[in-house]
Amino acid sequence: MGPFKKDRFNDECGVFGIYGHPEAANLAYLGLYSLQHRGQESAGIVSSDGETLHSHKGMGLVADVFTSGAIGKLTGDTAIGHVRYSTAGESHIKNAQPFVVEYSRGGIAVAHNGNLVNAMLLRAQFEAYGSIFQSSMDTEIIVHLIASSNEISITDRVIFALKKIRGSYSLLFLTEDTMIAARDPNGFRPLSLGRLKGAWVVASETCAFDLIEAEFVREIEPGEVLVINKDGVASYRPFPKAQFTPCVFEFIYFARPDSLIFGANVHAVRKKLGERLALEHPVEADIVIPVPDSGVPAAIGYAAASGIPFDKGIVRNHYVGRTFIEPKDAIRHFGVKVKLNPIREILSGKRVVVIDDSIVRGTTSRKIVRMIREAGAKEIHMRISSPPTICPCYYGIDTPRREELIAAIQTVEEINGFITSDSLGYLSVEGLYEAAKQAGLSFCDACFTGRYPVDVLREPAPQLALFK
Repeated sequence: MGPFKKDRFNDECGVFGIYGHPEAANLAYLGLYSLQHRGQESAGIVSSDGETLHSHKGMGLVADVFTSGAIGKLTGDTAIGHVRYSTAGESHIKNAQPFVVEYSRGGIAVAHNGNLVNAMLLRAQFEAYGSIFQSSMDTEIIVHLIASSNEISITDRVIFALKKIRGSYSLLFLTEDTMIAARDPNGFRPLSLGRLKGAWVVASETCAFDLIEAEFVREIEPGEVLVINKDGVASYRPFPKAQFTPCVFEFIYFARPDSLIFGANVHAVRKKLGERLALEHPVEADIVIPVPDSGVPAAIGYAAASGIPFDKGIVRNHYVGRTFIEPKDAIRHFGVKVKLNPIREILSGKRVVVIDDSIVRGTTSRKIVRMIREAGAKEIHMRISSPPTICPCYYGIDTPRREELIAAIQTVEEINGFITSDSLGYLSVEGLYEAAKQAGLSFCDACFTGRYPVDVLREPAPQLALFK
């Protein structure tokens, strides 16, 4: 992983599934292409021809993992796919998904976006009974729960398993003849249902529907289990109703701007974040520039609300790999420079407002400010389109420990001094809700407030509880 990426929140995972299309694997491959931003460590597709599950997985980007020959071997009219960034379990081929096993009832594959807060407890219980795990990821827990269930149908087995886990999940399951989609009762992660001619499609984000020309039908509801097979689509809601608390960081950073999630367009919400930020933290300046690419919509909104011209003061290199070989003669701020480069002609002599979506450790912001100042900027005013990040996430985002989050240990004034900007302003929590408001919608804002919707404490539990 390159040094620049270490100072940002990392994408979680993306899932895609299609049932009832003769080119299922190829369409799953295209769907994963659209979801590549959600995970770049590994990619995989599992297909079913009605009798057998066929799997191909690998480390790296979708384009690196799949060839036409590999896709050709994924026969059948149903497939699920996954792109991964690890939030539980190290980066290794054994943790690539979809995770596939054979058990007493046949084959099953699972693709997971999220994080189970009671995974370690459940794993310890299984291992105490002699179970052997193939991977270090929390997703495998779900498969063990399904296999241990006394229920008859795959639907009831999946529901049995889901009732044992806690945390965030948007899941896809595939057996020889059935595809199942499930979303946790709090609805932390997005998951949508689409239609492509006679086929059903499920994806983490609607941008995956656009590429294959599928029609968006609706979001899969929090706590819903959707079973798709030859009999059609059946919806189950087996869990007690919980408060809908989708992750607000999906709007701030993770989701693609052209996606529709939680009932709103991502780009439109990000523009509103920028507009609200301009009202809360105005400043006299000559230009507004984004830290590309995630800062662009908020910068457009800030410029529109403030009347300060928008410009592209930093160019991002989109063709940089995950690791860099640095020359022996060290280059200052190499990790940032290899990805970002200022346009001196735009910045020189200007009072510049720089819009970014978040500050994590602060080291990257410091390097960006210095890079802009070295390009000749007269003043640099950092504006962040989210509140200060003070707590880690336990629901599927790879975040540092609390003591590594600069806003958890320093005041805004101290952070401003550390990153060497002339001023620093964060969007307030109230402003965040105002900009991202939906009818009756609350968000998971634990990273900003420390209020966790699902208890993350691992309380001891009787070992026999798994099998009751």
